[in-house]
Amino acid sequence: MDIRQLELLVAVVDLSSVTKAAERMHISPGAISLQLQHLAAQLNTELFVRQGRQLVPTPAGLRLVAHARSLIRQMREIRQEFANDPATDNQPFQFATGASTLINRLGKPLRALRKQYPNTHVEVTVLPTEEIVAGLLDRSFDLGLISLPYPEEQLTLIPLFEEELLILKPSPRSQSSLRIGSISAEEVAAAQFLLYPKRSNMRTMIDGFFKSLNASPEVVMEADDTEAIKRLVESGFGYSMLPEFALRNTPRFFETFRLAGKRLARTQALAMAKTEYPRALTRSIAGFLEAQIRA
Repeated sequence: MDIRQLELLVAVVDLSSVTKAAERMHISPGAISLQLQHLAAQLNTELFVRQGRQLVPTPAGLRLVAHARSLIRQMREIRQEFANDPATDNQPFQFATGASTLINRLGKPLRALRKQYPNTHVEVTVLPTEEIVAGLLDRSFDLGLISLPYPEEQLTLIPLFEEELLILKPSPRSQSSLRIGSISAEEVAAAQFLLYPKRSNMRTMIDGFFKSLNASPEVVMEADDTEAIKRLVESGFGYSMLPEFALRNTPRFFETFRLAGKRLARTQALAMAKTEYPRALTRSIAGFLEAQIRA
């Protein structure tokens, strides 16, 4: 008896067909039947009986399938542990992040990452959170840095830091430092805003914040890019609401505010798809970036 015979047995039971199992396992139906006959002979028991055209597992066959599933799972874990070595993994590594976080928080950590993993080809893609999550789930990306809150049932998350979203409005004079003033809910409700598109996770958070104020300010323009929104605010097109770390560059022609007693913040987190067999390199790089960003 060997693991291949057990894998064939499980495939036949799962698919209720020798022919379909043969297609899945890339072997001929006759070869599967022969292997199952050998397995039955070795165990001195019948594994299947025929009911019309159907091949039905016997009680002994079902017991063996339960044992087989456990053994196959253990064999996969052993292969994963010894074959999935970050030191020898030479496949490209796909990392995705938002533009604002890349510009303002990831310069030093990514330089350190390239030194720590000199033989790893790291590809960086810049996208909004919702597109990063889609890429993680379809395995286009190994690791992403996303904004929370976000539905996370299918993700493994490593929260990194919290970042407040501030209200900004045009200023006639250049501002040389980030001074955060106080603004009223009435002024917010009456203002015209430039915001992220409605499809974005950031817009969902901002719209929820406005709803908590019982305010529905007019949105006069939408843009995906944080830097573009900042320039439009500086040019006098309206107010906006943007992440704090993106507002620290000086000089600038906008002022920043928060509402007394009201605070909107996002949590930045590393994210990877939940899987029974995670890529060891992904876990290794995630741990390294976590340490670098928290430093």
